Amino acid sequence: MAKLLLGKEVTAAMNRRLQEQAAVLRKQGVPPKLALIRCGANPSDLAYERGVESRAALIGVEVHKLLLPEDVGKQRLMDAIDQVNADRSVHGCLMFRPLPGHLKADQDEICNRLSPAKDVDGMTDLSAAGVFAGKPMGFPPCTPQACMEMLHHYSIDPKGKRAVVIGRSLVVGKPAAMMLLAEHATVTVCHTKTENLPQITREADLLISAAGALGSLTKDYVRPGQVVLDVSVNWDENKPNGKGGLGAMAGDAVYDEVEPIVAAITPVPGGVGSVTTSVLIGHVVRAAARTLHQEVPL
Repeated sequence: MAKLLLGKEVTAAMNRRLQEQAAVLRKQGVPPKLALIRCGANPSDLAYERGVESRAALIGVEVHKLLLPEDVGKQRLMDAIDQVNADRSVHGCLMFRPLPGHLKADQDEICNRLSPAKDVDGMTDLSAAGVFAGKPMGFPPCTPQACMEMLHHYSIDPKGKRAVVIGRSLVVGKPAAMMLLAEHATVTVCHTKTENLPQITREADLLISAAGALGSLTKDYVRPGQVVLDVSVNWDENKPNGKGGLGAMAGDAVYDEVEPIVAAITPVPGGVGSVTTSVLIGHVVRAAARTLHQEVPL
């Protein structure tokens, strides 16, 4: 039976540290503050926003919301970002993405309008460059950072380990690979065109699955002794939801097949995803500290 790597334990430890750090910053006259930019009222955005606000209140981070209509023009949205950049009391910014359909063609330009110093969600090119160069330019995306926080909390040292990442997106796969390399793992990045994928994943000591494909990680992809971080969030219409019906969140792993084989695994829900909000708020606290030329750990 695998050890369950539960996000709530990681989040609880992070929250205690962040509360202390935020209190110190307030005493120094720099209350950490997050700006939220939302276009329209997408239900998933609203749900995430509520979670962010709740976590920010718990840690002691102020939240300022800039709410724009779904049909907002490009220039008005750019002006809102400029407002955030110019506001010295704001230390971090979360802009909900994807943007409305009429702005998707300009999304890269719009995202890169934000100052990397306030890019706590890792959406700018300079933040990505910081991850690849190992330099504090902006911040890494929250999900791969949450993976690293899980490993640190459970004393799973990537050093010298063979790590396989399934997925090559700039949101999870590529930054996760770079972070593992920075901690001296030997990393292989796999994707939909990878041949003999099960053979490669079975060689891993540490496996991060970010394929975003329900049921794609079966017993054929794992072996005893592995640590599996399942970061994908899919919808499984046949999974019991705990309310007497069917339909619930699930990861890439066929959990009932994989869990009895491996040494440790993150559940979905309740694993990596539950840590990402704490990482986001932690980035805001770190951004506030950097204005005082301080560097604090998450």
